[in-house]
Amino acid sequence: MIGVALGSLAALLGAVPAGDRYALVTSVVADSRQVQPGALFVALAGARVDGHDHVLGAVDDGAVAALTQRDVPPAPCLVVDDPLAALGRVARHVVDLGVAGGLQVVGITGSQGKTSTKDLLAQVLEAAGPTVAPVGNLNNELGVPLTACRIDTATRFLVAELGARGIGHIAYLCGIVAPRVGVVLNVGQAHVGEFGGQDAIARAKGELVEALPADGRAVLNADDPRVWAMRSRTPAPVLAFSVRGAPEGPGLWASDLAADRLGRHRFRLHARTAAGAEDTADVRLLLTGRHQVANAVAAAAAATAVGLDLGPIAAALGHARPRSRWRMELTERPDGVVVINDAYNANPDSMRAAVATLAELGRANGSRTWAVVGDMLELGGTAEAEHADLGRYLVDQQVSGVFAVGEHAAGLVAAALAAGGDPALTRASPDKQDALDAVRAVLAPGDVVLVKASRGLTLDTVAEALTVPAGVAQPGETPRDQPTDRSEDPA
Repeated sequence: MIGVALGSLAALLGAVPAGDRYALVTSVVADSRQVQPGALFVALAGARVDGHDHVLGAVDDGAVAALTQRDVPPAPCLVVDDPLAALGRVARHVVDLGVAGGLQVVGITGSQGKTSTKDLLAQVLEAAGPTVAPVGNLNNELGVPLTACRIDTATRFLVAELGARGIGHIAYLCGIVAPRVGVVLNVGQAHVGEFGGQDAIARAKGELVEALPADGRAVLNADDPRVWAMRSRTPAPVLAFSVRGAPEGPGLWASDLAADRLGRHRFRLHARTAAGAEDTADVRLLLTGRHQVANAVAAAAAATAVGLDLGPIAAALGHARPRSRWRMELTERPDGVVVINDAYNANPDSMRAAVATLAELGRANGSRTWAVVGDMLELGGTAEAEHADLGRYLVDQQVSGVFAVGEHAAGLVAAALAAGGDPALTRASPDKQDALDAVRAVLAPGDVVLVKASRGLTLDTVAEALTVPAGVAQPGETPRDQPTDRSEDPA
């Protein structure tokens, strides 16, 4: 973090100074276990844990002070009405210091693909200079400022993943990180039940491009009509990206897609400037799934928007590896079984992309394909229809067998059977252990199996168990009574 004197932070927040006002704050944490000397500890009151109970321990471990809602004597505290909102103000101050020193900020949003695109872009930018990006999916009002506070005076790029659960959320996050480049990937159906429809999701996502300065850049998906319509909502010049051919005006696109036996694509990357000059470079991805091509082209477009050349971008994309767990995480067992662990999250669009990848790998290898799928949460009144559509899509993609878990498993299976699914290999399981046992009973060398559901179903444990052949001991075998957290990521 760019060091800031404690007294300066007190003045910024309108808090009564406490402790050594000249002490330098060199990090900000909200988890007392992460406290290092020089930290500012943000005490947040949660449903199960109140950070105020850990203030004294944080100070004992070297925290300069705590950002709190009440005094915790004898610890030095900056007392504010809302520590979370105050954290956002601290982060914005740090970002402003970074921008004054040459920092460029890129914001990324979309209904799906945010984390994968963020990971790709971070690895491209790291080849050009010191880069800070969130670990995992720290994309909300807590994770975004904590990530921003990690920048230091050497940081050249900050990548911010921006999620939302409603109108105004992304605008708030943009007020913290002040992106100069904004990337909108897509407007899908993730959390459609919370937003009330895709048009509302589009309004929320478009807050990113509305927040851009006139000398910034809006990087928009020309293949998504709702995203492409956002070009009228931004003062910034627009840079398009596409996987369906050359877009209108300046932009980047992919052509000549081809995949290897593990679904890793190679393609030709094209770029056109506002003056009409064109350049190309070949890319060979190490990530599995055709949808990763769109993520890679989006990352490439963002990288050109901050000034990188196409050749180095393509080279960096070719070396980029998955960084976030349980997102199209591919494991090939010694017996040739391929397990795709995409169990971090799910919505109708990402589920279809994962199933399409499963089918593609099956065709490429002449293999049987299996899907262990669970509920897609937070779809509101569309949930029943979307799960039925998924059942039909699994059959349409000729998946050999389906094992469904969750409240909507029965409806999904009924739709799959009505579409022609094999009754002997299409079933609703009462719990995830049953689904694990069922798929293990049919797996044979060379098969491909996909595990995917919303995070609340914790099917990552099923996927991890499947990476070890049946009969081989594995620590942490999936328990039937494991508690689940049915909360989802912001969209």
